[in-house]
Amino acid sequence: MNRRPEPATRRSSDVPTTPDLWHHYGRARAGRDPAVPRAFRWDWAQAGGPGAEVLGDLGGRVVGELGAGAGRHAAHLVAYHAPAEVAAVDASPAQHALALGLYGHLAPRLRCVHAGAVEHLRVRAGAYDVLYSVFGAVDFTEPRTLLPAACAALRPGGRLVFSTLAHHVGGARARPEVTATEIPARTPDGAAMSMPRWVLTASVWANALERAGFADVRTDVLPAAGDREHAAGTLLVTAFRPAA
Repeated sequence: MNRRPEPATRRSSDVPTTPDLWHHYGRARAGRDPAVPRAFRWDWAQAGGPGAEVLGDLGGRVVGELGAGAGRHAAHLVAYHAPAEVAAVDASPAQHALALGLYGHLAPRLRCVHAGAVEHLRVRAGAYDVLYSVFGAVDFTEPRTLLPAACAALRPGGRLVFSTLAHHVGGARARPEVTATEIPARTPDGAAMSMPRWVLTASVWANALERAGFADVRTDVLPAAGDREHAAGTLLVTAFRPAA
């Protein structure tokens, strides 16, 4: 298998100059719960539903997580599912540092990659057997840019699996076209900002995936859990790059 090595950190000229809007995310949990998770969850509440079996047999496979955050899901796969390699890709300097601090000891089978999902995928054509995102980069990247790059980065027959919001938090319906919703965010110093999130209906996701080159698109809605104000249903999507 011919895989080019990729450094865990990027050159300073490649690092975005915009504020890291994920700086604060997950820090409290990282302090109180640093262990490798024993379960893999797709749902919004991280409380139930299917697990890593949705990804198929990962033994000896090359896997990439898009928007890995602190790397919990990627660490679980390395610890319990025997992949050849899992690349935990995230554009946030803070999240990349968290992942390295928590799970750097799982290298080299776990690679923490500091890069945007699209830029990473564009230089990894045909490199992956499986790509996935758990409310990660698929939610926060223009689908018409990300999905074609993901399809090209998969080997023929490879699969993309992602969980995303089935509707907006609070209950507003998903959008019936490929349009982002601006959601609140904070800079590292606490200033209020916003960032785009794509909350789309199942049919819109399916159409976008097919236009990007995917086939055999499957969608499933996992029920909402949590308090009424913050509960949200999960849309679980699987798609395949056609076999050669």
